[in-house]
Amino acid sequence: MSIGPPQRLLQRPLRLLLLITAVFTLQACGVNPVTGKRELSLVSESQELNIGAQSYAPLSQAEGGRYRVDPKLEAYVKEIGQRVAAVSDRPLPYEFTLLNNPVPNAWALPGGKIAVNLGLLWELENEAELAAVLGHEVVHAAARHGARAQTRGILLQGALLGASAALGGGDSILGAANLGAQYAMARRGRDAELESDLYGTRYLQKAGYDPQAAVTLQQAFVRMSQGRQQDFFSQLFSSHPPSQERVEKNRETAASLPAGGTLNRERYQQKTAYIRKVKPAYDAYLEARKAMANNDKATAEKHIDRALRIEQREPRFQSFKGDMLSARKDWKGALKYYETALNLDGTWFMFWLDRGIARYHLNQPKGAKSDLEQSIKRLPTAPAHLYLGHLAAKQNNNSVAIKHYQTAAQANGDVGKEAQTALLRLDLANNPGKYLGVKAALTPQGQLVLTVSNPSAVAVKNVVVTVSDSSRSWQQSFSDVLDAGKQSQRNTGLGPWSREQAQQLRIQITAAQVAE
Repeated sequence: MSIGPPQRLLQRPLRLLLLITAVFTLQACGVNPVTGKRELSLVSESQELNIGAQSYAPLSQAEGGRYRVDPKLEAYVKEIGQRVAAVSDRPLPYEFTLLNNPVPNAWALPGGKIAVNLGLLWELENEAELAAVLGHEVVHAAARHGARAQTRGILLQGALLGASAALGGGDSILGAANLGAQYAMARRGRDAELESDLYGTRYLQKAGYDPQAAVTLQQAFVRMSQGRQQDFFSQLFSSHPPSQERVEKNRETAASLPAGGTLNRERYQQKTAYIRKVKPAYDAYLEARKAMANNDKATAEKHIDRALRIEQREPRFQSFKGDMLSARKDWKGALKYYETALNLDGTWFMFWLDRGIARYHLNQPKGAKSDLEQSIKRLPTAPAHLYLGHLAAKQNNNSVAIKHYQTAAQANGDVGKEAQTALLRLDLANNPGKYLGVKAALTPQGQLVLTVSNPSAVAVKNVVVTVSDSSRSWQQSFSDVLDAGKQSQRNTGLGPWSREQAQQLRIQITAAQVAE
């Protein structure tokens, strides 16, 4: 046991980390493939490609999954994306996908993996503006902006990363999707945005489009950021902050390029005619979600029923109707809508998760387990692990249940708390030291003082701490309830000991119970 380690021992890892960082800083300079400038980068090209390849599918799942109601629309987006990518300064395995997400946004992962949300297409006027969006994202990938942001994060947060590694870390509940989101959704800064605007506008012109579309696109974003839609567009604006400066810079760039190029307004309007026709259904869906968040179930039901009358082929509408029924514990009714959603789109994790939870509550363990596992294959989530833990616990397979609960317990909110409670009920009696902490100190008279802490989200009781030396042991009982996030301190009366003697003691929590 160590009581109050010397500060110099804590400083050594930090000094070593700073030394390593300095070495990398000297050795990790490279050339920006777009600008030709030398830049610091601690992320190699092979790492970029791996990050994009590993994160693209799970991040796409997390951001809504592919839009499948009108497959020709995604093919159109891919066509325009590849047309712009063909003129980029850096050959990459560029991929483009259209996500079924009504929130207007677009993002790029390292390695050229790019996505556009359905919601953004409603805000564009012509094909050239779509090409401007995609060209901007192509530059983010080609110019290694994600890698640059990560390098900056490594340098600024090295001590935190070192601490995380020392603690053992643990995979995020979203795994690769969470890593990809750090790259795709990061605010890259003014210089990176202006760089993507500049070269994206040049790509736009090289691909045969009117570069003025980059100006009108930024003008539209500035108007949106100043209007009532700002909350709705917050995701787009956080990663691509609009400004009048960007409008003027794009105007200067467009003026410096050869005149001509197409807008292809009629073609764009024709390709997006269906989604514009059914947009009122998505508006109603968003209103239903807002009403449900405010616990206004009657209004939510009215809006989702309107959405379904306009567009029954949208699986998210079907699933949301099921969510409303499951909120009333009508699991049988909800199951019908979840199955309809899955029949319309069997690729999105959420529909498998929804049906798996419904089947669990309907006492269909085999079907529930299969659905939850299918969900996790597409995107690991805390709720899926939580219910798989419940299923395993019901079958007295505690070792499997504990693993699922441990994963789910990493999440915040009600799901994480439920998982922690279930985990502690199964495992606290056997491994109390994994979930509770104990610190020791000496009074001026040399008596031992113990502080037991409960960092979990669950109250505990009957905590027993065992203190041992080379020949004897003593037990100290904390019988009072120790609430979540609280601690309890006690002078044991043991001793007196010197500091050197106390450091030889073995102190551990040997018993505890969940306070029901």
